[in-house]
Amino acid sequence: MSLKLMSNDPVVITPLAVDPGVIARVLVVDDEAAIRMALSRFLKMRGFHAVPVASGAAALEAMQHQHFEAMVCDVRMPGMTGLELIPPVLAREPDLAIVMLSAVNDAVTASTALARGAANYLVKPIELADLHRAVVEALAKRARTIEQRRAEQAAAAEVARRIEEMERDRSSLELLTVDVAHSVICALETKTPFMVGHSERVSVLAMSVAAHMGLDEVTVEAVRIAGLLHDVGTAGVSEIVLAKAGELTLEEMNHVREHVRIGMQILSPLRYLGRVLDYVCDHHEHFDGRGYPRGVAGEAISLGGRIIAAADAFDALTSPRPYRSAVAPAAAIATIETHAGTLLDPAVVVALGAVIAKREGSRTA
Repeated sequence: MSLKLMSNDPVVITPLAVDPGVIARVLVVDDEAAIRMALSRFLKMRGFHAVPVASGAAALEAMQHQHFEAMVCDVRMPGMTGLELIPPVLAREPDLAIVMLSAVNDAVTASTALARGAANYLVKPIELADLHRAVVEALAKRARTIEQRRAEQAAAAEVARRIEEMERDRSSLELLTVDVAHSVICALETKTPFMVGHSERVSVLAMSVAAHMGLDEVTVEAVRIAGLLHDVGTAGVSEIVLAKAGELTLEEMNHVREHVRIGMQILSPLRYLGRVLDYVCDHHEHFDGRGYPRGVAGEAISLGGRIIAAADAFDALTSPRPYRSAVAPAAAIATIETHAGTLLDPAVVVALGAVIAKREGSRTA
């Protein structure tokens, strides 16, 4: 591998510290001794604590004894390749900032590395200034991710704290809890632009569908509240995954699906919400039984859950996403109708179509 360092190297960025006074530790993995030592010396010159190892197995061994914030790793190595090393190192250090190096400018390899969790992919020969910049940027991205998670955890903790306080005042508990939880959801939605207003829209639409189906006022109100709260569990979902422009990996999809479980953990202490909890729990169940988290089918899914599922699908289709533009209401209903009896309750789909047709008709009148 060719390493280049210009004599007038302009890079003056200070290495990112994990905590004040703590230098970021970088694991350097390359089977060629000359390269890994050159990389390590350069990173040490830049103020990092660099630890060179010769293989993937040695990297995993080093991680058993030390904590690392970043890893610079060659792709092609005997034994365990760099791509094969990414999953186990992230299992040990989920926030590890990874920069991959390769002599091959191969789009498939690069996309695989990034999909598995690498922050950057550099093609040899590498300017050392570019390597330094990539490591600093990867560490900065790592710091933002950690800060975001802390903020989300703090938000969830704040919800829990407020809930505990409100338990002392049962007379106003329900209204206050819903307001607080909805405020937190709105705050979370602002972090992902295409999600802004999603819960409010789903709530209003689901309530309209429930009313159109002739449900009693208590049930309609429960559907409205469940619509507001159905995505509270996204507090525990990575903003990076939610905003991803491409198709989600199986691991990322499973991560997103955790939002139902997380939401129930947040809301389950509020037993007085009654059927609202069932509706929130069921909003990703499919009519044919292939949904989650319970995998139940048909009328075993709460009616409120079936209504919110349809309203959620409509709002998702008619809202822009990083990977597509918004779909027109009529086209969205046409798409939803193709899923009646599989993903969605046919009766709910009919009611949803009627509500949207009436709403769109009033707008054009």
